[in-house]
Amino acid sequence: MGYLDNSTVTVDAILTKKGRELLARGDGSFKITQFALADDEIDYTLYNPSHPNGSAYYGEAIEAMPLLEAFPDETQIMKYKLATLPRGTARLPLLDLGFAAIRLKQGASLAITPQTLNYLGSSTAFEAGGYVATIADARVLSSFNGVGVNTADATALNSTTTLGTNVSKSVIGTSINLTATTVNTLFGANTQLQTTITVIGRDSGARLTIPVTIIKVNQ
Repeated sequence: MGYLDNSTVTVDAILTKKGRELLARGDGSFKITQFALADDEIDYTLYNPSHPNGSAYYGEAIEAMPLLEAFPDETQIMKYKLATLPRGTARLPLLDLGFAAIRLKQGASLAITPQTLNYLGSSTAFEAGGYVATIADARVLSSFNGVGVNTADATALNSTTTLGTNVSKSVIGTSINLTATTVNTLFGANTQLQTTITVIGRDSGARLTIPVTIIKVNQ
């Protein structure tokens, strides 16, 4: 990890693990169709409306902050993505998955139905565009799919498969179904496998990451 010199405009682009996987296939499946912006490094408490030099200097400290160089760890970067919300929004939307953490025995299944709090003037709402769910290590699940959103991009993402290596997988739906792996060799000498699942509201931009634990069943 390093810092970028903010005296010049710099574009620092890298591929994520998933991006490298798709590029390695060489079948044309690597296509950039969307992008996101985030402000992970910004400390907004540095905004100073009392600056003695006037309004042009209120954000001087923020503008002088160094930026992190890109790195492909989805648990540490792009955590605070920018989103466009309706004018007059007083509170940021939050996700409720119904679980603070997920623990599944081998072969067990679970359905997650996310809800968005503080969205569109309602205390609780379901987003029409659905949710993107990303499992950080796809090996720990034997199946992982989203249902309820039938758009072309959702169908395309839900139909992708991984190479069986330690890579993430994303799906889209109003409900997310997951089934724990039954492959004993993944555990080695361990009794548990651990990863994370990240869910993002496609309309609100609200984001939540929780731990996932798969428990080995003695054979």
